[in-house]
Amino acid sequence: MPKQKTHSGAKRRFRITRKGKVMSGQRNRKHLLVGKSASRRRRLDGDRELAPVEAKRVKRLLGR
Repeated sequence: MPKQKTHSGAKRRFRITRKGKVMSGQRNRKHLLVGKSASRRRRLDGDRELAPVEAKRVKRLLGR
């Protein structure tokens, strides 16, 4: 049976921590930033942890 390939889109968008949590960048942070307040832009900085249901799906895409 051939090896499972990792999903090339998922490997760019998600990362798995040492403890197994799945992290992703937050939405609403890519464009049209001028219309968003500075406090909102700061709040959207950094990564967020995915919900357990989403994390299970992403781990399967990443071959974990």
